[in-house]
Amino acid sequence: MVKRVFFILALILLAILLWVSPDFKVVSFGVAILLFGMIMLEEGFRAFTKGPLQGFLKKATDKLYKSIGAGIFVTALIQSSSLISVITISFISAELITLAGGIGIIFGANIGTTATAWLVAGFGLKIKISVLAMPMLVFGAILSFQRNSNLKGFGNVLAGLGFFFLGIHYMKEGFDTFKDGFNLADYAISGFGGLIVYTLIGIAITTILQSSSATLALILTAMAAGQITYEIGLALAIGANVGTTITAVIGAVGANIAGRRLAGAHMIFNLTTGIIALVFIYPLADLVDFLAEYMNIAADNYMLKLALFHSIFNVLGVIIMIPLIKSLEKLLYRIFKEKEITDIEMPKYLSKAVLEYPMSALEAILNETKYLFKNATFEIIAHGLNLHREDIKSDENLKHIIKKSQEDLHADIDELYYKKVKTIYSKIIQYTTLIQVTFKSSPNIIDNLARVKVANRKIVEIIKNTKTLQKNVTLYMNSDNEFIRKEYELLRKKVSKVLRETYLIRKDSDPDKHLRKLKKLKDDIEENSIFKDEHIDILIREKQISSGMASSLINDSDIVAGMIENLIEVAELLYGTTDSLFESLDVMVGGYTRRPMTEDD
Repeated sequence: MVKRVFFILALILLAILLWVSPDFKVVSFGVAILLFGMIMLEEGFRAFTKGPLQGFLKKATDKLYKSIGAGIFVTALIQSSSLISVITISFISAELITLAGGIGIIFGANIGTTATAWLVAGFGLKIKISVLAMPMLVFGAILSFQRNSNLKGFGNVLAGLGFFFLGIHYMKEGFDTFKDGFNLADYAISGFGGLIVYTLIGIAITTILQSSSATLALILTAMAAGQITYEIGLALAIGANVGTTITAVIGAVGANIAGRRLAGAHMIFNLTTGIIALVFIYPLADLVDFLAEYMNIAADNYMLKLALFHSIFNVLGVIIMIPLIKSLEKLLYRIFKEKEITDIEMPKYLSKAVLEYPMSALEAILNETKYLFKNATFEIIAHGLNLHREDIKSDENLKHIIKKSQEDLHADIDELYYKKVKTIYSKIIQYTTLIQVTFKSSPNIIDNLARVKVANRKIVEIIKNTKTLQKNVTLYMNSDNEFIRKEYELLRKKVSKVLRETYLIRKDSDPDKHLRKLKKLKDDIEENSIFKDEHIDILIREKQISSGMASSLINDSDIVAGMIENLIEVAELLYGTTDSLFESLDVMVGGYTRRPMTEDD
């Protein structure tokens, strides 16, 4: 309610200022056009980030220097550190990249975003850019209506650049006429205290505009018109750099704990860099003067000098923070701790942030399904068969494990399902539906999501079968009848063997070896199933087991065969390399139409 009232009051104040001051209206018009241009520019580049950029960022984070370089290059190219931040948070949330890799990208993005200042100072304020803006808008508008996603994206980029340059033109025009009646430079606050005030103003402006690039364009055009001094411009630029962290914080609201850690790293980096730049603003300004002379930048070309200052203190911040990355990681892990869930198990990878891009969305669904399979399902099956997970994971002979595991563990399958499976399973189904709606035009995505639903349904079916099997396993594992006891020991051993192989798939560097073993187990079950009734007939005929025992054994043998088949099929879907659930992930992300997320999502 308070936010709504404040927003309405701000709109009323803005309307009054636009009515009272025609010059302010021109500047505001320029800012609005520039912001709209940046939105179109970002939207246009999204068409080219759906496949290549995501794959590039994913592969460029194994080394710190590569992740920093990737952040610099991509941000300088697409002119949007906000887009890079959102992509990186999305990837971190889905565990596509590590926290350290994400921090490297964010560090690089801060350097890359300084390209905007160089573009505006070195090009935008030197010529009549409105002349360039017009053809860009014309061709951009034509191309943006094309059905081809690449042409449409290129059209949005052209139109975005056109609006960007047109916005700078009107901002400059507004400030030029503004100074005839009112000069902001006359009301400058002197001294270091004034620099702190202007830094805070820079933070506030960037928070409102949600774009440090727009703030820098505003600062540079105001400087070009003589409305603010060079010194004030430096302080405002520092504020703009700090203020841009608000975008990352907002982007992390819907993210999981990993995404919030990255947003925290972004904030710590920008705050540290901003404080260092403000404290050493005068020595840094002297360094700028020295380098400007070396680079043949005129002493009174304050726009280029501000762009140089902006680059220097961001590079300096990265140099200072690189040795501290490990410490920063530890700090973030301490601040943003995983919640210890003692009751209902909650999703580990699924959050709204992963829905931004198909790669992170599909990877999150896959990781969540793997998490459900390797933790909850493994535990429920093992305990349902009165076995300990650590025994199955060990190298101990399975026959010995079965022989020694004769204690009833009293596993409540219904309670375990409710606590460890139900919520995660329902969220996976919910998110597969959301992904189908969000990235609705790709048959590859729809097909793979259908397959992940099948994998999850099989997991639930396995758990239900475990509950059915549990009663007779407990009844016969300590039976006085050695024949029925041996039969149930054999059933427990068969399931345990599959569980061990699924565990080794996750641990071994050669998962295919264990997948081949699972395939052989599956084939053996199918081949030997025809001899099952014959074997049980012999047990009955020789009066080794009763007819009641035989009935239970027949039913439970069928259940175990179905469980094993389902376990192997799920393992193949989730861990197979030749028949992987997302074998075409890096290729298929280029062909979808994204629907913007809404509050209802």
